[in-house]
Amino acid sequence: FFQAEDGIRDDLVTGVQTCALPIFAIKAAISQLGIRYRWGASSPGVAFDCSGLTQWAWAKAGVSIPRVSRSQYSALLRVPISQAQPGDLLFSQTTFFHVGIYIGNGQMIHAPRTGDVVKISTVTWTRVLGVGRPK
Repeated sequence: FFQAEDGIRDDLVTGVQTCALPIFAIKAAISQLGIRYRWGASSPGVAFDCSGLTQWAWAKAGVSIPRVSRSQYSALLRVPISQAQPGDLLFSQTTFFHVGIYIGNGQMIHAPRTGDVVKISTVTWTRVLGVGRPK
């Protein structure tokens, strides 16, 4: 793997297509690994909730998306789950309450819940209700 000047190992950004925007969003999210979860938060280096992380990461890539997960799902281009690509947002739980960023190889980065931190997790595909693609 190669470790870029920004300190992000590119082996953590896998399978990204030719568009650079998903890479920027993923790298931004990865830069927040270990930051604590706090509901309603969107504060780099301090705390994030799930949709705060996705909104902030995509903003770092120059793409504006809504703040809350349900609004993100409504606003984004929907793609079939089987066609998810790195950078896409994965929505889960019964009311599209949770969202994370797909990073490839069956993994996502997200801010899961109170008491947890921003981390990379294996995607449980059976819990994914929808996929949104920021543009």
